[in-house]
This record gives sequence, C-alpha cells and structure tokens, in this order.
Amino acid sequence: MARVTVEDCIDKVDNRFELVLLASHRARQISQGASITVDRDNDKNPVVALREIADETLSPDDLKEDLIHSLQKHVEVDEPEPDPSSLISANTGVAAGVDRDAEEDDLPETLNFDQMSEEELLAGIEGLVPPEKSDDY
Repeated sequence: MARVTVEDCIDKVDNRFELVLLASHRARQISQGASITVDRDNDKNPVVALREIADETLSPDDLKEDLIHSLQKHVEVDEPEPDPSSLISANTGVAAGVDRDAEEDDLPETLNFDQMSEEELLAGIEGLVPPEKSDDY
C-alpha cells in the first residue's frame, strides 16, 4: 500500500502542527499496545497513525482530547460543596453534641466576652496600665 502523507490528512486536521502532535500521540498509543483500526501492511506506528487519521477510523477530536488529558499534571475533580448549615452547626458545637451554654457557664466571668456589656468593657479598658515609656525611642 502507498505511504500516507500529510496532504492526505490535512483535510481532516487543519493545522499541520496539530496533525503531527495527534499522529505522534496515536503512534505512542500503538507502541504501548493499543489496538489499530486499519491494516498494518508492514508499516511503522507513525504511518499507521496517519493512515488511521486519513481514513477517519479515529476522530481527531477524540485524539485531541486524549492528548490533552495525557499531558495534564493535575486533573481537577468537581467535589460537591458542603452544606452551609452543616458548617454553621459544626462551628457552634451542635454537630459534635456539645451543649454550648453549659460550656460557657464553666468559664470565669472575665473570659465570657459574648455577654460583656459596653460599660464592663470600658471599665476593663480603663483599668489597663499604659506601657512604660523608655528613653530608647
């Protein structure tokens, strides 16, 4: 059988460079044991790959998608996002079965900031001692 040329395939794949990439990728697949879709006729793998593209036994779009997939280092997997209500309950301790009110009652009065009034906050700030000034500045 006559050898296939790039001109035989250019009507299937418009760009010559893309054709070379697809044919080389397919030739590598054949060398790794993929089944061929045309008669080999004592041809080498690149020629078989070009003949497959020319005879349209393989879709160039499928080959392109497979080539892109083989070159990707990181494949992004779409995972479902967690339910926002489960995040809220996990942060408040409800999901773990912890009674948040019982936990707050065990804390000393000075550490319970959620129930501190504005007057108590101002009194605490006034009781703070300002840092000592030094001559280094």
